[in-house]
Amino acid sequence: MTSGELLKQVESLRWQLPRNFHDRLTESLYGEANRIASRRTFRAGDSRRLALQRTMDRVLTSPWTGFPVMAVIFTIVLWVTIAGANVPSGMLYTLLIDNGVPFLKGLTGAIHMWGPLEGFLVDGIYLTCAWVVSVMLPPMAIFFPMFTLLEDFGYLPRVAFNMDRLFQSAGAHGKQSLTMTMGLGCNAAGVIAARVIDSPRERLIAIVTNNFSLCNGRWPTQIMIATIFLGALAPAPVASLTAAFSVFAIAAIGFLMALLTSWMLSRSFLRGEVSAFSLELPPYRPPRIWRTLYTSIIDRTLFVLWRAVVFAVPAGAVIWLIANISFSGHSVAWWMVTTLDPVGWFLGLTGVILVAYIVAIPANEIVIPTVLMLTVHMTGLSGVGEQGAGVMFETGDNAILHQILTAGGWTTLTAVCLMLFSLCHNPCSTTIYTIYKETKSAKWTAVATFMPLLIGVVLCALVAFVWRSF
Repeated sequence: MTSGELLKQVESLRWQLPRNFHDRLTESLYGEANRIASRRTFRAGDSRRLALQRTMDRVLTSPWTGFPVMAVIFTIVLWVTIAGANVPSGMLYTLLIDNGVPFLKGLTGAIHMWGPLEGFLVDGIYLTCAWVVSVMLPPMAIFFPMFTLLEDFGYLPRVAFNMDRLFQSAGAHGKQSLTMTMGLGCNAAGVIAARVIDSPRERLIAIVTNNFSLCNGRWPTQIMIATIFLGALAPAPVASLTAAFSVFAIAAIGFLMALLTSWMLSRSFLRGEVSAFSLELPPYRPPRIWRTLYTSIIDRTLFVLWRAVVFAVPAGAVIWLIANISFSGHSVAWWMVTTLDPVGWFLGLTGVILVAYIVAIPANEIVIPTVLMLTVHMTGLSGVGEQGAGVMFETGDNAILHQILTAGGWTTLTAVCLMLFSLCHNPCSTTIYTIYKETKSAKWTAVATFMPLLIGVVLCALVAFVWRSF
């Protein structure tokens, strides 16, 4: 059949259709669409699901109940992260350190490796990397999936809604609360999370102030110091409660410092109008488990962990070298600690603490092991840390920890100032690198690095002055 014949047939069929065919077809289509919509769309009073969602929103976004519920939820997340990470951290410690170090030393001994080179590679570089992985991986592997589950469920937009008024009054964006929450797991991840803020000015404020969120590398330090020194000041029945309240107080100070510095930046170097925050609260929905695991573990946990390990390599090398290279009869570590002791005393700290924070810039997780190693190295304590100079160690026995630290000149003032300095000091090298990658600015990377350090120095000096005055 030719094309001309086909067109003639179509034309003849067109004349056979009813005159109101198009009207009837349109009416039929609209009718079917209405029937589909009536089966899928409900008025608020007709849907139990919508009614439940409205009830939940009244609780989760109310000025009276939203903040207490938010505090409870994130306290549970942090508690599960801290408590749940103990077992896998212990397993990784046993695998990588208790078994890994002797295995590697057996290999180096079999090939008759030069002793100092063996110490540099195994006790320095490998041990530091193993420590970072065993301490850092389990908390992130727990925190990031839980955080992503809350995000998928639809709760995090409610958090931003609740916090918007506070951050708006500080000249920042309501979504900064989400970046701070992510920073509780890892500050580098919190910096990356600032991408959700569209305004460049407000995104920069969120990036610069994220370090005031206690990351998982600083929680163990806070908990240990609060338990050993501050909890011991209270009667035994309330000792753990006192320690927990002390850590909560430090976290609250961090939140207030983030608001204060955001307010200062928004009214000085980063002036500008607060952008309109148009937030559509999504419906509550069941989280997608497999997608959540992929996003949180592959895109966040392993990404941040790899950066931390890369920066831990030079840290391990430096820690071993300063403890094993000597001149004028003393190690480099001894000279550094002795030089910084007067500065440490002025800040309510010690030279050992300051040296530990200098060499542990690549990872906050190795601060306490480095403090213990340097304390034993400086005091010559026997019975602990006898693996060799520059070999980090840790113990779960609080009595031994207290013995080591008090031998190093620690007091309650030292504990309080260290908790403040742990909150307000320069970010780790992973976070610093991430800030530079996100801002493409050396100037703002420097501000984000040295601003919290300056605040920490001022806070510790004030606390030490007031404490000694009484």
